[in-house]
Amino acid sequence: MIHPTAIVSPKAEIGKNVEIGPYSVIEEDVKIGDDCYIDAHVKICRYTTVGARCRIYFGALVGAEPQDHRFYRGLRSSCEIGSDTVIREYVTIHRPPFEFLKTSVGSHVLLMAFVHVAHDVIIADRVTIANHTAITGHVQIGEGAVLSGYAKIHQFCRIGPLAMIGAGCLISQDIPPFCMLRETNFITGPNTIGLRRAGFSNEARLDIRKAIKMFFFDGLNAKNALEQIERSGLNSPEVHVFCNFIKETKRGIMPGNPKYTGITDEQRDELELRA
Repeated sequence: MIHPTAIVSPKAEIGKNVEIGPYSVIEEDVKIGDDCYIDAHVKICRYTTVGARCRIYFGALVGAEPQDHRFYRGLRSSCEIGSDTVIREYVTIHRPPFEFLKTSVGSHVLLMAFVHVAHDVIIADRVTIANHTAITGHVQIGEGAVLSGYAKIHQFCRIGPLAMIGAGCLISQDIPPFCMLRETNFITGPNTIGLRRAGFSNEARLDIRKAIKMFFFDGLNAKNALEQIERSGLNSPEVHVFCNFIKETKRGIMPGNPKYTGITDEQRDELELRA
């Protein structure tokens, strides 16, 4: 059902059972999958693809031109939204400033109100991003990561799969997979609840915890810490993912909380409970 006040280009491809609300604008070269809900006053810009069963709420702007001096009108870059993704009120998502590149938001993603997704960002599946978080250009966010509200992420940073970010964090370097970054802007340990919910085995969770402790809290530099992890016999696939992510960093890794260095797991847990 398309509301009579909506403006839908005849060159847009609209799937079956799509609802488009009052005063929404769907530009040409847009593809919207089946069973989508588009609320009132939404604008979906050209060269945008929206997967099936997405819900896009009031005032959202999807696939807009980037805030970048290098962009020029007529440039053909794109924006792609996966299936079953929810985009809440006043979210903004921008396409790249370079020809044929893509801003990508995965499937089963939740972007809460006023989230900004800048040009060239890649968000994997099942990511949750809370209100007012600002994601600048070229950021990559791994599958299952959770970002609390009002976080600010510097361009080119990477956030690993199943990482958990506290509210109001200022992220200027990479955050490895499975890590918890608290509101203090320090990594404090594994995302224990997230790993449990994701169905990781006890053995895998223990290996991840040991690897994070060695890297962040044994007082070693990055090179020596990685070597220690490799010598430790932690051979689970998750530890390899953790280590490879760190080896590939270009911006460096967000620091661990120095007050947790050299203490036991039990002492760290007690400090966490007090935080």
